[in-house]
Amino acid sequence: MTPDTKTNKIAEITRHIELLLSCAKCPNMIGPVVTHRPVISKVLLIGQAPGPREGAMGKPFAWTAGKTLFRWLESIGLKEEEFRSRAYMSAVCRCFPGKTKTGGDRVPSPVEIENCSVWLDSEFEILDPDLVIPVGKLAIAQLMQFSQMTEVVGSSFKLKIHGRERDIIPLPHPSGASSWFKKEPGKSLLQDALQLISVHPEWRRLLKSPMEQ
Repeated sequence: MTPDTKTNKIAEITRHIELLLSCAKCPNMIGPVVTHRPVISKVLLIGQAPGPREGAMGKPFAWTAGKTLFRWLESIGLKEEEFRSRAYMSAVCRCFPGKTKTGGDRVPSPVEIENCSVWLDSEFEILDPDLVIPVGKLAIAQLMQFSQMTEVVGSSFKLKIHGRERDIIPLPHPSGASSWFKKEPGKSLLQDALQLISVHPEWRRLLKSPMEQ
C-alpha cells in the first residue's frame, strides 16, 4: 500500500467511524455506540455486541470477555495494545442490547442486526480484509451456516464475501458465562483455531513492528 493510498484509507475509515458514532437506528439498543479506532488492517475481528461496560470504556472487548480474548491472542504473539493498534475490531451490533428478564445479555433482534450490517459492509469495502476472525455464534452466523460450534471452530474456511474469497477462522466467544472453550472438545478446537491464525500470512505481518511492515 502506497503512502497516499494509506492516507486516503485512514481518511475513509475515520469518516466511517464518525458516521457510525452518530447512529441511532435502533431505539431498544443502549448507547453509546462502541467502535474501534481508525486502523487500516487486513485483519478484521468481528465480535457480537458490546456488553454493559464497553460503552463507558469506549472500546470493544474492554471487560471480562476481553481479558480472555486478549489472553488467547497474546498466546500467539500479540499483546492487547499491539492487537488494537494493528488490527481492526468490528462487531455485528455496536450498541449494548440490554438485559433479558433473567439477567443475561439480550440477543439483538434480526432488525437490529440488519440495521447495523451496513457498518460492517462498509468496513469490508474500506479495509478489504484477507483474514476475518468472527468471535462467537452470532458473528460466525453472519458469514456462514452451521449447526454446532464444533463444525466451525478449529477450521479455516475460504469464503466469498463482498466480491472475493477471504480466509475465515472462527473463535468461540470468550464470555465468562461460557464453558464451551474450557472443556473438550472446545478446549482443543480453540487451540487449533489459534494455531491456524498464528500461521496466517496476515497474522505474521501483524507480528512485525510498524517500522518493519
